[in-house]
Amino acid sequence: MSDPFPLSVSGEAELIASLHAQLEAQAELIRQQTASLAHSRKIFDRSSAAARIGVWECDLADESLVWTDVVYDIFDQERGTPLDRAVTLKCYPEESLRALSEARSRAIEDRTGFSLETEIVTTKGNRRWIRITATVESVDNVAVRIFGMKQDITEEKILADRNRYLAEYDVMTGLANRSRFQSKLSELSVVAGDARKPFGALLLIDLDEFKSVNDSCGHAAGDECLREASQRIRTVCADAELVARIGGDEFAVMLGAHLPFAAISETARAIVAEMARPVTFRGRALQLGASVGVALVDDCTPSQLFVMADAALYAAKNAGRSTFRIHRPGSGKRDSRPYAAA
Repeated sequence: MSDPFPLSVSGEAELIASLHAQLEAQAELIRQQTASLAHSRKIFDRSSAAARIGVWECDLADESLVWTDVVYDIFDQERGTPLDRAVTLKCYPEESLRALSEARSRAIEDRTGFSLETEIVTTKGNRRWIRITATVESVDNVAVRIFGMKQDITEEKILADRNRYLAEYDVMTGLANRSRFQSKLSELSVVAGDARKPFGALLLIDLDEFKSVNDSCGHAAGDECLREASQRIRTVCADAELVARIGGDEFAVMLGAHLPFAAISETARAIVAEMARPVTFRGRALQLGASVGVALVDDCTPSQLFVMADAALYAAKNAGRSTFRIHRPGSGKRDSRPYAAA
């Protein structure tokens, strides 16, 4: 049967040339898209490596895993090696594994997702903190896949912990600072009228001869005295709720609510005795001493408790220093007169 629309030889040549041009244009578009995709992938890989973020997915039917290179790096595994989820889970300490399992199970059950910051121990024994984000993919309301990102946040965690430490602890002595002390003291307001007290007694400690040592021997000697004093107080009050440096040469100790009066008195006496021992600095024996004021926690506000302990400290200094005084509230009307516990 003859072609109803016959083409001339020149017409066929033009058609073929047009088709070749379209194919070449399509090929060029594919090359451009491929190059653009490769460039985007390179940017993604570099950004992912810089941010220490990798992508992962897990097929819920057989628990098979797929990781990008950064996830391999985070877990200190050779890139591209076969993955076994049971082996990978061994990198999570017990507490981390429990938290991960609970979050994952809940997300699969609800067909949602989760975000979790947790610790791992890599195959090479390196401890790292990672942030896991996950999303569950479902088909016909059945979870089939879970995927997301894993990010190495170890440096971020270290920095956050350091900032938290600097916010709550005294750098020189390692004791809690005034801010942390005040936060703990404020707990009295929260439990006012409740039998469950956060602590049972507040001790305020002042080094008796610190200023003269600091002025005559220099700040290096003074710093050594502060470090030694803090260590001695911490040793005596090893079971305290809190030991803090709240000023230049001022310390505070919060003793447990379970301690009897005799134990509180003995602790104050032990602090005075410990601080009576000279501090050795560059071959010199530096004499300090300490005065201690004690207030027993009663139905009072934080500021009232502090005032009572401070009044007892003032009484100890007036009594000749290197001693202690205890303010003990009386029944009914508060007895504001500190007295010595010999």
